[in-house]
Amino acid sequence: MLEALHNLSIEYFLRLEQEVLSAGDSLLDVGCGANSPIRTFSKKIKYAVGVDGFLPSIEKSRANQIHHDYKQANLLEIDTIFEPKSFDVVLASDVVEHFEKEDGLKLIEKMEKIARKKVIVFTPNGFQPQGEFDNNVYQLHRSGWTVEEMESLGFKVVGMMGFKPLRGEFGEVRWKPKLFWHRVSVLTQPFVRNRPSLAYHLMCIKTL
Repeated sequence: MLEALHNLSIEYFLRLEQEVLSAGDSLLDVGCGANSPIRTFSKKIKYAVGVDGFLPSIEKSRANQIHHDYKQANLLEIDTIFEPKSFDVVLASDVVEHFEKEDGLKLIEKMEKIARKKVIVFTPNGFQPQGEFDNNVYQLHRSGWTVEEMESLGFKVVGMMGFKPLRGEFGEVRWKPKLFWHRVSVLTQPFVRNRPSLAYHLMCIKTL
């Protein structure tokens, strides 16, 4: 299940790396979890901090040396821990959907205060039901986010993880054989990239 949760497309990893490294030397990874997508390029970042409310996830991430430093905290209080404009990039990958809409908007606002150059939000397209996982109550999905909402907040939105109907809970393909339908999903990615309303996931980028 953990594999499915982080079964992001290669394109997402490459695009995320490009967006982060082109913006500067420092990154705040909000809701970093145990296996942040920055793991594929974190050694290229001069200073990366992971913040999460679930200590076991922080401990797993620290064991894998994904970030340079860690903070355990309520994510809605990050603005009391980190100074304004203290990181070039602030990232929340699969995080805002775990909050009620009002709190999710507050979190994005706090991220924008802390970021100097760029804010990146990665979230499912619309509401995707998800329960608790790995004894972590924070994994429950409480809200859904649309292309129109994110664009109204000033984000550029890119479609990710292929055609939305092909995937379900934890981003796992719906049908068997899994390998076949995963490949179908990959093949649909070029079609949904610039049609994010049809994609399973949304990569939202705001340049400040």
